[in-house]
Amino acid sequence: MSTGITVGPSLVIPRAELAVRFSRSSGPGGQGVNTTDSRVELSWDVASSAVLTDTQRARLVERLGSRLVTGVLTVTASEHREQLRNRAAAERRLAALVAEGIAPPARQRRATRPTRGSAERRLTAKKQRSATKRLRSARPGD
Repeated sequence: MSTGITVGPSLVIPRAELAVRFSRSSGPGGQGVNTTDSRVELSWDVASSAVLTDTQRARLVERLGSRLVTGVLTVTASEHREQLRNRAAAERRLAALVAEGIAPPARQRRATRPTRGSAERRLTAKKQRSATKRLRSARPGD
């Protein structure tokens, strides 16, 4: 096994900071689902993690605030019958959440005015459409 979950080039979550819990899963598996602990809960304490910078921690707390319970991010996976596949799915889900959470904010959009040519083309098209509709609704005797 690797030393941690790779989120990006600058961030790897060490396995020592992760807490893994297994429980009985609902869903596919037939009778086997009643005897195997295939559901995986993967928890990571964002608030006290040593691998995050202050900026990354602040972004995660701000963006994932509704998902954090006392600073801990928990991800579950139970879509597979095998515990190992559910564990891999939970790790992928956690990595995707954290990558999205620490991404820098998008640049602010600067408002621009339409060009004179585009405004003229728009008005010409509206006049053409209006003329077409006027011709269609011509009443007899006009």
